[in-house]
Amino acid sequence: DVQLQASGGGLVQAGGSLRLSCAASGFTFDDYAIGWFRQAPGKEREGVSCITGSDGSTYYADSVKGRFTISSDNGKNTVYLQMNSLKPEDTAVYYCAADPSGSSDDRVRLGGPLTDHDFGSWGQGTLVTVSS
Repeated sequence: DVQLQASGGGLVQAGGSLRLSCAASGFTFDDYAIGWFRQAPGKEREGVSCITGSDGSTYYADSVKGRFTISSDNGKNTVYLQMNSLKPEDTAVYYCAADPSGSSDDRVRLGGPLTDHDFGSWGQGTLVTVSS
């Protein structure tokens, strides 16, 4: 049974940093792409970043490129999203999700964007609030 647990959200001032964690269980990391999505109130869900299990390729949305870094620790079955230089517009609930199909691997290699329909398993979300 695939399970994902996102954590690490909180309140931070603009310009600050947070590190989100996505602890996974029930599957082999090598076979999945893990993505981070976010949804702000009144807005559509946005694919922020992704890392492929097959070769560690990464993707970042233009809105976070240069500020966010995704990484994985396969020994701990955990994916991290280091978020630096946070802006008020980064305020959202952040979700991690897993895609076993390989579709996200192809999207990552083509430069995105991610689509949430490719991801069959989702964590519960963690709230990030950036104050100005």
